[in-house]
Formats: sequence, C-alpha cells, structure tokens
Amino acid sequence: MENALPARAEEVLEVVHAIPSGRVLTYGDVAARVGDRGPRFVGNVLRRFGSGTPWWRVLRADGSAPPPLAPEALHRWRTEGTPLRRLAHDPADVRVDLDRARWDAGSWTAPWEEVPAP
Repeated sequence: MENALPARAEEVLEVVHAIPSGRVLTYGDVAARVGDRGPRFVGNVLRRFGSGTPWWRVLRADGSAPPPLAPEALHRWRTEGTPLRRLAHDPADVRVDLDRARWDAGSWTAPWEEVPAP
C-alpha cells in the first residue's frame, strides 16, 4: 500500500515549513491558508506526514500542543524563544502566547499561489 499524500497535504506541509522559528500558527490558521480543509485535516496530515516538519509551531486554538506532544513542544518553544504564558489557575500549564507569537503569513506567497511570469 502506497503512503501517498492526500490532496492538499503538500500545501499543509509547505505552510508548516514556512513558519519562522519562534512563531506559530494554529491548526485553523494553516487550514485557512490552504483553503478548503479544516483544522482536523491539518492535524491528520501532521500526524501522518509531518515528522520532518517543525510540527511544534502548529498549535491548538488555545495555544497548547496536543498532550502527548506537549513536553517536546515546550522544550522546542523555549529553545526558539517563542513567547509563552502560564495559566493563573495552573502555573504548570504553559502555552504559547498567541497574541505575541502568531505568524502574520500575509506577506508570504505560497508556491501554489505564485503566478508564472509572462
């Protein structure tokens, strides 16, 4: 059985690779950039094909990583200097500060958006 990329998966991986060090996007942000797929699709692509990507730069909407990945993600966020916050009700719960860390991908042109030169 071939492990081929589903439609739009390559675009998801390209967006994830483009996120700069110390910056993040949510699963929903990536889905919106790709266009016709939702956050769960992005999560599934990263789970199946994303081991070679900076997967820790794609988060849940609350700034957290999925629980099994949280310890490794936290280590990588700290290494990259990603802005973090602690929740007051649980100081051990560290999340990314999305207001400060979210990447503004507006100036980035995705390969599938490029217009060929005339």
